[in-house]
Amino acid sequence: MTSDVRKLPAGFGRLWTAQTVSSLGDGVSHAALPLLALTLTRDPMALAVVTAAGTLPWLLFGVLGGALVDRWDRRRTMWVMDAARAVLLAIPAAAAALDGLSIPLLAVVAFLLGLGGLFFDTAATAYLPDLLGRDPALLERANSRLRGAQTAMSGFAGPPAGSALLALGRAAPLLADAASFMLSALLVRSLPAIPRPEPEIRESLLRQARAGASYVFQDRLLLGLALRPAVGNIAFLAVETVLALFAHDRLGIDTYGFGLLLTAEATGGLLGAGIASHLGRRLGTGTALTCTAAVEGLAILGLASAPNPYAAGLALAVCGAGMGATMVLGPSLRQAIVPAHLMGRVASTSRMLAMCAAPIGAFLGGWLATTYDIRTPLYAAAVLLLAMTAVTASMTSNRRVDAALHAAAPVGGPDHPAPRDPAQESEPDVL
Repeated sequence: MTSDVRKLPAGFGRLWTAQTVSSLGDGVSHAALPLLALTLTRDPMALAVVTAAGTLPWLLFGVLGGALVDRWDRRRTMWVMDAARAVLLAIPAAAAALDGLSIPLLAVVAFLLGLGGLFFDTAATAYLPDLLGRDPALLERANSRLRGAQTAMSGFAGPPAGSALLALGRAAPLLADAASFMLSALLVRSLPAIPRPEPEIRESLLRQARAGASYVFQDRLLLGLALRPAVGNIAFLAVETVLALFAHDRLGIDTYGFGLLLTAEATGGLLGAGIASHLGRRLGTGTALTCTAAVEGLAILGLASAPNPYAAGLALAVCGAGMGATMVLGPSLRQAIVPAHLMGRVASTSRMLAMCAAPIGAFLGGWLATTYDIRTPLYAAAVLLLAMTAVTASMTSNRRVDAALHAAAPVGGPDHPAPRDPAQESEPDVL
């Protein structure tokens, strides 16, 4: 039976449900947190601090977090992190109820939520290919469904709900997100346990982390896949930092309308995730990734020049479609070609590059808006995205993708050797 007709395992349904519930809570917070910050200050740089704080854990602990995930039980890591984030959100909820919210408190909570997300996301990325037997077709189907649900909940349903809950009180959206994390933790805890690859030699955490980073930087395809979201995050965070202010001051959008604006982006993201596999088959994964990156840049350019909320919503929908397809094709390819014992470290290194770029984008957006004009960060983001598309096109070409999939296909087969591991060749004692 071929992978095209194989069914996803039952455990995937529980994983999908857990991430769907959690994404709904994230969507609530995604709309509510900027609006909460706006009730405290209208300083773009202060808003940038809150936005950047959630990405700093990747800068400080990204590669080491991946090495720890490769040592730990991946299922246990996921449910413990979700439970911890549920408890954490009770702090700002209580502060909101007691009228004690502040920008520093929001920044600290954002940092700790980001730290929990680092471990959860890395463990989930490493757990999925093990659950699906590293089958490329199943991975694309699974990531399409996961990304579609995440987009629908965090962008389509969550933002309007967050705006509506905020009308009930500043603590309401935070409590809703906490409940979603706790339910997700219970669902993840019921997933089947999958033994992690046992290391042959016990190494220091730093050496294991360095091996994972080396594997990414020595492989041109993996490096290209990592650079796309890294540069993309500089652009998207520059936009996100000023989007609420841009929508309010230039487009005349109120609180509820801002939630609908984010919903337009999510609608496009849902469509992009749904057609990602078709684009990959039709154009080839490498060409599809180049096309979606170009679409994102052109869409942000359209957002910057939008004359009204309807044009802005359309631009965000097109950008969301490009992002949705990219976030299915890129991770699926990485999960199919990276050896299991390095999956956590490679995933965290790639994500670290992307997340470390985000604070740069957040502060860039705040600085450009303060120094020049509220539209300037959007124009700068569009230029960055289009430049990134041109630079990385050859790194993730169809030829490179096909060669990597061919090299990875024999893994686990009795009649074929495993593909070359550059991290092992450069350091013989590294696993």
